[in-house]
Amino acid sequence: MMRFPIVKHFKYFMGLTLLVLFIGVISVFTRGFNMGIDFTGGSIVDLTFTQEVTVAQVRDVLSQHGMGNSIIQLENSTDNEKSKSVLIRTGLVEDEELRAAINDIKTQVGDYQINRMENIGATIGEELIEQAAMAVVLSWLLMIVYITYRFEFNFAVAAVAALVIDVFVTISYFSFFQMELDSSFVAALLTVVGFSINGTVVIFDRIRENLKLHRRSEGLEELVETSIWQCMTRTVYTESTALFAVLVIFLYGGATIHNFMFAMLVGFASGGYTSICLAGPMWIKMRERKNHKTVQA
Repeated sequence: MMRFPIVKHFKYFMGLTLLVLFIGVISVFTRGFNMGIDFTGGSIVDLTFTQEVTVAQVRDVLSQHGMGNSIIQLENSTDNEKSKSVLIRTGLVEDEELRAAINDIKTQVGDYQINRMENIGATIGEELIEQAAMAVVLSWLLMIVYITYRFEFNFAVAAVAALVIDVFVTISYFSFFQMELDSSFVAALLTVVGFSINGTVVIFDRIRENLKLHRRSEGLEELVETSIWQCMTRTVYTESTALFAVLVIFLYGGATIHNFMFAMLVGFASGGYTSICLAGPMWIKMRERKNHKTVQA
């Protein structure tokens, strides 16, 4: 396998990363997020009709009740145009107004069976945002403790820095493309964190093993470069297999899990990039800074 000098070009990889993060920050502050009803509050109605219906038919009725901006998803649809299963997500509306709209759908569109009808308050949405942020941050803190115990603190900081990049890149994509954020997005982020740290730890474990055989004539850059390429085949196979599986589900899994799989697709791709191109070189920088302070002392 032809080797591309990864550590040597770290500044270019970091420059590209900072550019993506900068665009993400601009998008977050200018475009914001398209929050789903899990976070903003609203209603979810899951209907199964006796005949296939279209999104336009359902939206026309909802528009009569001021709910034309509702999210309407066709489930179990082969052509994404008609389906018997329809999932409706609305903003905050009165129960009477929602029931009136649902009744008019039966009158104007067709008979159906109600599988689920839930209301989510705005207060619950705020709590979900806080809990989601706490879950992600807590996962980072626990990983710092675990990796410090298994390796060393510099490894832990480099690994979590890579995870922070993965999470923010994923969030930035959702802001830039204005894709809906819901509770499944939090699950996707935690999955990305778990997947990404796995690839990073494999490389760090190889670095640790090679440190035991480290020759004085060999610099840290050469050692890390060798360690990365020793794990490259395994890393590429693992990343490719996961990405292909996620991509297939993203394309053919249906609208219900579309956003969830998109978050995993972006996060897994970013995780592979940070594990290979950023984590090791960042550890070198921290190790050299630590050694420099030790020499000065």
